[in-house]
Amino acid sequence: MARLLLIIGGGIAAYKAAELIRHARKMGHDVTPVLTEGGAHFVTPMSLAALAESPVYTSLWDLKDEAEMGHIQLSRAADHVLVCPATADMIAKMAAGIADNLATTLLLATDKPVTIAPAMNVKMWQHPATQRNVAQLRADGITVLDPDEGAMACGEYGPGRLPDPEAILAALPLQAPSASPFGKAGPLAGKHILVTAGPTHEPIDPVRVIANRSSGKQGFAIARAAAAAGARVTLVAGPVCLPTPPGVARIDVETAVQMRDAVMTALPADAAIMVAAVADWRVEGAATQKLKKGKGAPELKFAPNPDILADLGEHPNRPALLVGFAAETNDVIDNATAKRERKKADWILANDVSGDVMGGENNRLHLVTATGVEHWDEGSKDAAARHLIDRISQELS
Repeated sequence: MARLLLIIGGGIAAYKAAELIRHARKMGHDVTPVLTEGGAHFVTPMSLAALAESPVYTSLWDLKDEAEMGHIQLSRAADHVLVCPATADMIAKMAAGIADNLATTLLLATDKPVTIAPAMNVKMWQHPATQRNVAQLRADGITVLDPDEGAMACGEYGPGRLPDPEAILAALPLQAPSASPFGKAGPLAGKHILVTAGPTHEPIDPVRVIANRSSGKQGFAIARAAAAAGARVTLVAGPVCLPTPPGVARIDVETAVQMRDAVMTALPADAAIMVAAVADWRVEGAATQKLKKGKGAPELKFAPNPDILADLGEHPNRPALLVGFAAETNDVIDNATAKRERKKADWILANDVSGDVMGGENNRLHLVTATGVEHWDEGSKDAAARHLIDRISQELS
């Protein structure tokens, strides 16, 4: 059972909050609703209180509520904070750190994980300002669920619909233990697993980047398997087009420097699995305007990117189990063995990417440890992920 603080924004989708509360209570969770002024135009405090079997908080200036449970305590009494629906206005205020009502004050004061479920008109969702605010929230560590695509109440069609309440609840980290195939708790219950996935993009100019062929599929599969095993999972993802695995807190980044900062901020962790294909170099002094080919080939000066795996190996908060990946096209085992020693990692997964592994569905890994090499059978990336999480579970237990 988890304690969920539910903040209900002011949009037509607010009516789904009642259904979400009903499903959450049926699953055994406690729900404390916070109803914004806008949300109160679509649902009533009485109906929410009846479904939640809990008081409904509406105002920052209610003396009775402040006396019984101050807004600071309210923001920290839950296990998870969910904003549903999250309007464009609410998202903008969160991105700017504005605290002008009870809901935004709670969001600024909480020290608990936050997930938002946006719902708005398709043009509002696609507007550059909204996308900029969403990117800022993700960079701040807030999980932003992607809206569904479909017909709108306004008659337009596109992304912006609130997902079904069951899908929203399934995406929350509090769902990981109950979703575990190993039982209610799972072998990684109580553990924090940090995963990186995908490529990094290093800008050359505003339209060109240095990139690689990593799809992020293996890292996302590992994050999904760790959550299914009951872990609290933080996934730092480079630029990929993949849905967030259920029960995973996702942080989107673009460059290697951003990925390193996000990884270090996410510490401490019981295990870190560095799957991302991080660019070794970045362009020093990337152009602020598009480089024109008519002026000849540009002379690019490169600078080394941070070595995230090596930095973790030396970090005061080094995870108890540090796992790296070695994407190699030749001398796979030898190169991976040397990398494990050089980066001070506990394990390295030697990954032969000379074929169609990058972007493909299958993988064949070799686990390199201090005691030797385990050759794993070729199979799907999901199967490889489950096998790795089984090994990590044994190690951490």
